[in-house]
Amino acid sequence: MAHHQNTLRRWAFFIVIACLPVRAQNVQLLPEVDAYWKLNSVLQAYVEAKSDQDGGDPLQAGIGPSVQLYLKPLVKLKEVTAFDLDDTKERLFVLETGYRYLAVPDTPSTNRMLNSATFNFPLRAGFHLSDRNRVDLSWTEGSFNWRYHNKLSVERTVAVHSYHLIPYGAVEPYYESAFNKWSTTALYAGCLFPVGRHVEFNPYYEHQNNTGGHKNHPENAVGLALYLFFSLEDK
Repeated sequence: MAHHQNTLRRWAFFIVIACLPVRAQNVQLLPEVDAYWKLNSVLQAYVEAKSDQDGGDPLQAGIGPSVQLYLKPLVKLKEVTAFDLDDTKERLFVLETGYRYLAVPDTPSTNRMLNSATFNFPLRAGFHLSDRNRVDLSWTEGSFNWRYHNKLSVERTVAVHSYHLIPYGAVEPYYESAFNKWSTTALYAGCLFPVGRHVEFNPYYEHQNNTGGHKNHPENAVGLALYLFFSLEDK
């Protein structure tokens, strides 16, 4: 089992690295592979390998583990997220801590610790609201900086015949210690496509306004994330 997990991590990271230089008419392409393991009713671990430009960062590849701790499921949240494979969305409150190794070609690597708290709320008409508050602590060749970002997401499951897909939208402002201001705002629009019990695809569009420099520097990206879900409780 451990051998297969290590192989999955290596291949996911190589795929993300290979896609770093890819552009299509100034639109970045962001691949991602996440593998989740539900350990028990209140604890989940996952490994993330992705290409991103979060918070105005240069296009980079990142890989690392996280652990999520959460409360028991909320009945109303279970109803509005019944077809989403991510169990954490059924929980009113989720704590997460993790580590990411970030690499950019010809640039010193970054070690990042992340800590977040997410609140989930059921809304009327089957909508689901998620409010994630996250702090990143980053070290690059002895220099240290931090940032806070708050991601507010709204989604709703839509039935197409017997299949259920989950369109969503999100906004995420970033406060960067390097600039001492709210320097980036990211907007997302995407859709989750569950496949069976273990696989979920997330194609999305991302637009960023980055004012970390003297002028606004907009960035556009198209992402494709693959989420893999496993559970020790199934054994």
